Amino acid sequence: MIYREYGRTGKKVSVIGFGGMRFEDIDNEQQCVEMLVHAAERGINYFDTAPAYFGVKGETRFGAGLRQLRRCGLPYYVASKTFESTESGIRREIEQQLKRMDVETIDFYHAWCITDLQSWRERKANGLLDAFRRLRDQKLIGHICVSSHLIGDDIRELLDERVFEGVLFGYSAYNFQAREAAFAAIRRHKIGCAVMNPLGGGLIPQNPDLFAFLVGGELGDEGPVRSRAVVQAALRFLVAHQDISVILVGFENRRQIDDAVDAIRGDRLHDSTVIQRVRQSAAASFSGICTGCRYCLGSCPEDIPIPQLMDAYNQLILRGEKDLINRLKYHWDLPMREAARCIECGRCEESCTQHLQIIERLAAIAEIGDRHAHTTEK
Repeated sequence: MIYREYGRTGKKVSVIGFGGMRFEDIDNEQQCVEMLVHAAERGINYFDTAPAYFGVKGETRFGAGLRQLRRCGLPYYVASKTFESTESGIRREIEQQLKRMDVETIDFYHAWCITDLQSWRERKANGLLDAFRRLRDQKLIGHICVSSHLIGDDIRELLDERVFEGVLFGYSAYNFQAREAAFAAIRRHKIGCAVMNPLGGGLIPQNPDLFAFLVGGELGDEGPVRSRAVVQAALRFLVAHQDISVILVGFENRRQIDDAVDAIRGDRLHDSTVIQRVRQSAAASFSGICTGCRYCLGSCPEDIPIPQLMDAYNQLILRGEKDLINRLKYHWDLPMREAARCIECGRCEESCTQHLQIIERLAAIAEIGDRHAHTTEK
C-alpha cells in the first residue's frame, strides 16, 4: 500500500480509501465487518462514511467494523460529514454519529456537499466554522474538512478560507478539467485531498471499450476481464496525481478491495508519459458527462426521473442517438416522452453538482423522441 501525507495534519493515509456507500448487503453485519477488516489487512487505513449512506445503518456497520479493527490492533482513521450548519444541529448530529460508530473522535469531519457559493455563505453565516472549531478544540473531531461539488474557479473562495485542512470532491480520468483550480488551491494552502467517484459512478467499468485508452493496449475478450483492466488503469491514473492524498472507492465486496489494492502495486504505476496521454484522450472525449451523483433526485416537482434521463444522455454524447434510445428503452424501461414533461423550473440545475444544462438536455431528449416517433409511424 502507498501512504501519503494528508496536507499539514501530520497523518499518513492510504492512497486507497474505503468508501462506505456501496456495501453489497448492508443487512449482513458480519459481511460488512469482514470487509472493513479485510481492507485494513490489505493496508487501507482511511474509512469514509456519512449519515445518509444506508441511513443510520451504514454508520452502525462502521461501528461494528471499527470495534473489530481495534480488537485486531489494526490502525484506522475515520471520516464523516454533516449537512447541518448551526451549532445545535451539528452537535446533535455528531453525538449520534459518535455513538453509532462507537468512536470518541471523527478524524476528518466534512461540511458536506457545498454545491454553490451562496449556500456556502449561508451555512457559514449560520456559524458552521465556529462550531467546527469548537468541536476540534473539544477533540470530538480531529480536522476540519469540506466536501464540495464546486467546479472551476468557484472552489477558490471555499479553500481560501484557510480553515480547511482537507477537501473531498469528485474526480476521475474523464472529468479532471473542472478541478484544475481546486488543485492549485490545494497546493497553495497545503490541504489534504480526498477524491470520490474515481470510476465516474460506474460509468468507467460499464463502458470498458470507451475507456480502453486508459489501458493503452488491447483489452481481454471477456466482459469482466475488460472491465477489471479498465478499472485498475483508472485507479492508477489517479494514484499518479501527487496532489491526491486518498482515493475513495465504494467497495461492494472483498474482491473489489483486492482488485483496487492490487492495481497500485509499484510495478504497475503510470509514468508521466502515460499520464499525459490519458489526459489528452479524456479531454478530447468526455466533456459534460453526467457522473450520476443523483443529487438531482427528488428535485423535480413533476417527478421526472432526471438521473435516468441524464444517464441516457451520456449515451448520446458518447455513442449517438441510437444508444440513447436503447438505453431508455432496454435499460431504464422509460418512454422518451418523460423528458417532455419538464416545466423548466430550474430546480434540477440548482441541485446539479456539475452545473449541467439539464433543461436543455431534457429538451434534446424530447426532440429526439418526437422525431423517432414520427419516423416509426411512417
